[in-house]
Amino acid sequence: MFDATIKNATNIFSRKPEVLKQLPTVQRPGSIIKEFSLNTSTHGLPGIARSQSIPNRIFWSVSTLIFTGVMIYFIVQAIHAYFEYPTQTSVSTMFEWPQAFPAVTICNYSPIQYNKFIGPFLNYTNSLNLTNTTDTTQFTYTQSLYVADFINYKLNHEDSLKEFFYPLETMMISCEYNGITCSVANFTWFLTPSYGTCYTFNAKLKNAVNGGIRYNADNGRMGIFKLQLYAHRHQYVPYLSNATGMVALVHDNAQVPDVEMSVLYLSPGRHHRLSFAKKINTFLSAPYTTCNDKVTLGLQAMFDEYHGPDYGYSRNQCFFACIQAYTYQTCECGNPFLWAIRSVALLGADKTTNISFCNITNPCYNEARTNFMNIKSIWSTNCPDCMPECSYTDFIIESTSLLAPPEFLLDSIKKFVESSNISVSANWSTSMASEIQSNYVALEVVPGTTRTNVYTEQATISPVDVLSNVGGQTGLWIGISFLSLMEIAEMIYRLIRYQCHNLRKIIQNRFRIPEIDNF
Repeated sequence: MFDATIKNATNIFSRKPEVLKQLPTVQRPGSIIKEFSLNTSTHGLPGIARSQSIPNRIFWSVSTLIFTGVMIYFIVQAIHAYFEYPTQTSVSTMFEWPQAFPAVTICNYSPIQYNKFIGPFLNYTNSLNLTNTTDTTQFTYTQSLYVADFINYKLNHEDSLKEFFYPLETMMISCEYNGITCSVANFTWFLTPSYGTCYTFNAKLKNAVNGGIRYNADNGRMGIFKLQLYAHRHQYVPYLSNATGMVALVHDNAQVPDVEMSVLYLSPGRHHRLSFAKKINTFLSAPYTTCNDKVTLGLQAMFDEYHGPDYGYSRNQCFFACIQAYTYQTCECGNPFLWAIRSVALLGADKTTNISFCNITNPCYNEARTNFMNIKSIWSTNCPDCMPECSYTDFIIESTSLLAPPEFLLDSIKKFVESSNISVSANWSTSMASEIQSNYVALEVVPGTTRTNVYTEQATISPVDVLSNVGGQTGLWIGISFLSLMEIAEMIYRLIRYQCHNLRKIIQNRFRIPEIDNF
């Protein structure tokens, strides 16, 4: 009987040593949290956990909550400061050699050449019974009032205006860059309402190696561009121009020449020297600024009228294109004083539209332009892409001049004037020297320095700065560090593990058949 009892006991109680091992202790959530609070490097929680009295525990709890609230406030301020995207501008100076020589644009101050213009103009005014004369030697103020109508008439009949403007070969006596002679072929051209045909030297070209840009070290020189020009003031249309001379603009090779807004006047009888210093401005893209470098469809239609150059985005030109598109959309005709823009891209359109121009007497185009330029909602809606450039290059110009020309140049200038396609003035034979003095313009463009000032916009607060600010605030107020976060992660892991253990135990107890039922 005793042996049978021992045998049955052996069946019930296993002799395997691994079964007889002490089972691991499973901590409850309260003990896990208390252990974390006592051992964490975070300030405040250990004081709460080891408090032996209720007042002491209340003191540490309130202190921890207050400092946690202060910490959260400063963290929110740090993050908010980052999302305001503050910026600062750094200024640096770099030495460029060789340096790309800038583009130089020149125009005659008066757009129209009288002897080419007067015949077609009289035909136009006579046909409308505005005048009744064939006298090409007299031009009255009343006649000058119809010039804009004549230009508008020619444009709406798709006639070329270039024949009325000054060809470069009739104005350019000589051209030289770094000791090498240049010619008309080295210039690109475009039309402007203010100055007729303008000509650009050293613009960045579309189909040329390195854009066809010349550098100041070419031919072993320092970058000197020289021009001798003749204005032909006796061919100026009376009452249209109130001065005599040439205009010039020094600009970046890839920047469209904005001659309607910023040019230098070059007076006759002087040798002008333009010394330039280069300045590059670079801005951050979104979200720091709203800058744009994308050439829109309407802007590209404008650039196609510049005949060869590869120009980049320009905010001013974008606005001009947008004004013309808005005028056409409002008045069903374009602004006749923006006639250089003959194709527009309407808002939301994927192609350009060739337009006709409003009559000069039509008030609609002027009202449209006035509203566009004064009502922010109009231009912000119609021109969402006309934002400041993300980068642009300025040339700071110092202008000086001397009297010119010297006497030894008079003969060569005389030969040029008499051999050009423009007839000489009526009193040329008797007052040649004074005529030359009143028309001759010499221009010299040179680098004043090879140092380039670079203005670069930078973010004041970077993501690393935000992280450092947050870490500084958490460390200052409640002592949280990355290791503290790992301690919190460990506590959460242990709590999850405890819950999983309990869940697994419940499932096992629900579906397991007690072994005792087998006996």
